[in-house]
Order: sequence, then C-alpha cells, then structure tokens
Amino acid sequence: MTTVGFVSLVRKWVTNLQRYFINQNADESQRFFITNKEDIHHIKNVMRQSEGQQIVTTFNDQNVYTCEIIHIGDQEIEIELIEKQDIDTELPQHITICSGLIKADKYEWMIQKATELGASEFIAVEMQRSIVKLNSTKASKKLERWQKIIKEAAEQSYRLTIPHISYLSNSKSICDIINQYDYVLVAYEEEAKHGEISHFKHMLKQFKPQDHVLLIFGPEGGLSDEEVSMLKPHSQLVGLGPRILRAETAPLYTLGALSYEKELMGWTICPQLRFTL
Repeated sequence: MTTVGFVSLVRKWVTNLQRYFINQNADESQRFFITNKEDIHHIKNVMRQSEGQQIVTTFNDQNVYTCEIIHIGDQEIEIELIEKQDIDTELPQHITICSGLIKADKYEWMIQKATELGASEFIAVEMQRSIVKLNSTKASKKLERWQKIIKEAAEQSYRLTIPHISYLSNSKSICDIINQYDYVLVAYEEEAKHGEISHFKHMLKQFKPQDHVLLIFGPEGGLSDEEVSMLKPHSQLVGLGPRILRAETAPLYTLGALSYEKELMGWTICPQLRFTL
C-alpha cells in the first residue's frame, strides 16, 4: 500500500469516531472519566454508543487518544486509553481575535467559523460604535452560550484545544492586555480604501511559531477615530485586501490568509503523517 493510501485509511478510520475533550493531561497508566453532562448525553442518547465501542479523546496537554468505553453510568463514563494518534491541527501561532460586539447571530457564526479556522482565543469588546450593549448579567449568559458554541466547533473541526472567550466592557481595556502579545494588528478599513495591501502580507511573513498575535476588528460601524488613535501607538494598522469586509467576515479572511501563509505553503504528508481532517 502506498503512503497516500495508508494516510487515507487512517484518516477515514479516525474521522468515523466521535471526539470529546477531557480537562486533564493524558496518562496511559490510568483510566479516565467523562463527566460533562452534555457529553454524557451525546454519547448515550445521540450517538447511542455502548460499552466496548471507541471514541477519540483530546486531553489538556493536546495529546489525542483512541479510547474504549469501559462503563457508561448516569453521572460519568469510564474510558481506557487504547492508542495515541499523531495529529496536529493547530495553527503555528497563538491567534487571539479581539472584535467589537456585533449582532448576536453574526457574532456566533463568526466565533464558530473562526474556531474551525484555528483561532486560539476570543475577546468580545463593547466598542464605541457597537450596536449591541451587554450588562453584567447578559454578558455572563452570553459568555456561557459562546463557550458552548466554541466547544462544539472545536470538536467538529478536530482541534486540540478549546479556545477561550472573554468579555471587555470598553475598548480602553484592550490597552491593558496589549503587552501580552508579540504582534498586534488592527484591521482598519481606511487602509483598505486607500489601497494598502502589502503591509498585512509583510506582517504575516514575520510571524514565527509560538508567537502570540492579537488581531483587532471593529463592530458593524467600524473603529471610531478615538479608538484608532488609542491603538495606533501600540499596534500595526493593516488593510485586508481591496474590498471592504463585514465585521463578521474580516476575522475569517485574516485567519484564512494566515493559514495559507503558515500552513499550506509548507504542508506535507510525510514523514510525520501530518494531515488536516
């Protein structure tokens, strides 16, 4: 059998198994328990799996194992590690999407797709031109819902980690976290209107593996002049091509460009059996 044929068989077998996350590091010497209520419901009632069948489990340390279901209980499901899978589905860089609040359905769609495209973290910000406003109670409920959407997208796209999402009540708070990042890019539509496209491409080429990158996007009305002036000393203003993109589209464009530059340009099947599922 050729290498390509072997990889195809491995891919088909692995993708037929349902994937779940466990908030512990992997250890082949012990058994583990799935205790998340939604995961238990999904295994028992949606997938209708039984003892002796297999699932794929991703652990905190980003190790992935094929596991056998040992026991299915009402409060927990016991699993045993069977075989480690050599799978790498994460972007080389740690990418944080910091975006102004937009209408609920659009924001939920964006974080779902951005998770599939490899974003590592999300920060939802109530910016000056945000139409959507959240009080502390609404913000807490929204974060819970958003985290659930992100978890499901991470499982569906075979991510090795579940991106985290947080909320900032004003754009000034962004300046408090900027120093945590190696690069800070602000998507600014005025740059695109004036035909600036080379700076973004240049910045992408500068990113190295494990760099932490903060990507900032405005809400539907864009960033205010005050916000641009506040962020400019600490960041790079970039245009995202010749077209003006919607608030929910711009982060996906950026992640797609980053994936092409850092993953697809150097993508190979061998020797590590690295493949995208």
